[in-house]
Amino acid sequence: MTIRNVDVLVIGAGPAGLAAAIAVREAGIQSLLVIDREKEPGGILRQCIHNGFGLHRFQEELTGPEYAQRDIDKAHELNIPIECSTMVLSVSAGRCVTCVSAAHGLQCIQAKAVILAMGCRERPRGALCTPGTRCAGIYSAGTAQRFVNLEGYMPGKRVVILGSGDIGLIMARRMTLQGAKVLACVEIMPFSSGLNRNIVQCLQDYGIPLLLSHTVTDIQGLNRLEGITVSEVDENRNPVPGTEKHFDCDTLLLSCGLIPENELSLGAGVILSSATSGAVVDETFETSVPGIFACGNVLHVHDLVDHVSEESYKAGLSAAAFVQDRQADCLYFSVRDGSGVRGTVPQKIHRNVNAPVTLMFRPAGVYRNSSVVVECGKTELCRKKAMIFTPGEMSLITLKPDMLTSLESDTLTVRIERN
Repeated sequence: MTIRNVDVLVIGAGPAGLAAAIAVREAGIQSLLVIDREKEPGGILRQCIHNGFGLHRFQEELTGPEYAQRDIDKAHELNIPIECSTMVLSVSAGRCVTCVSAAHGLQCIQAKAVILAMGCRERPRGALCTPGTRCAGIYSAGTAQRFVNLEGYMPGKRVVILGSGDIGLIMARRMTLQGAKVLACVEIMPFSSGLNRNIVQCLQDYGIPLLLSHTVTDIQGLNRLEGITVSEVDENRNPVPGTEKHFDCDTLLLSCGLIPENELSLGAGVILSSATSGAVVDETFETSVPGIFACGNVLHVHDLVDHVSEESYKAGLSAAAFVQDRQADCLYFSVRDGSGVRGTVPQKIHRNVNAPVTLMFRPAGVYRNSSVVVECGKTELCRKKAMIFTPGEMSLITLKPDMLTSLESDTLTVRIERN
């Protein structure tokens, strides 16, 4: 086994890993390596050929490949080594990463700091417990996107989409533009889990119905999918008898959520959050294991890649500071989800923090004319009003360092309050 030593190792060469690596290099760390299991850097953005990326970060509208190429070009400009086709087998608590590749064989890379940027995967049919036959024609929306955009295959001609996540909404439009007939987008919740702009641009603009509070209750077909049954659900998400609708279709796309890829994190002893399925981190994005940082969709699922890049750049700066022995005090505030709030990140904040801290979370439901409030005991630290909060859009609120001084409690609560 080959043994190598680096100061910072980044696992993942998608938008999170590239942004983190750029930050590490710009912070002055020369011993740096990025590894990825794919054949090329860029991550999922390589197959996202639609536009809408980069509006926050670059103030212009880019396609996914264009956005990714900017970070790839910057990494090359900074001489950041990226080794693709490298599969990570394990990460130890001591920051020894075991991986294998055709170029280097089996190797152990010992790092002073590790940045986890592995992204996430789609929830498969098996996790949905949908009854029916196991016929061909059922794909995750991301798999269908890869077939159409990268490999030039059409999954089918008559399509139903289960789930209203952004990938599913975008594929509704993409399949329509490729000549397929998208019969409906079916969502079990009473609200969409995707961005409102995608509902408008991908469904409404093409006359594709969105069936809220509905789900697929049966799948028919022996070899190839022949049809599905959709039923309305009650407030407990149980199918309502007598509400069945049948659709003749040859393709069912699943857009039912994303799962952060944290098997490596668990192997390293990283504590995960039950709310986000990602690591528990502080405002520097350091996990419960010293020297191991997490960022991007492996930490929590984002709406916008711009936010992924911004977050990951901060994680890169933190990893560089760790290597350079610029560490913060170990006293923390814990951050707790209050009413209407789910999955706040970070979950811990240093008491001696000297820079603004942005808290990110998803609303637990749809709230109109409401405010997000951050409080410590009975002391209100800040509030932010909005016309609407929805689970499909990440919410952000920023705390300034002076808000965290002279507080008696060590617990901060984030909640949504109706105005």
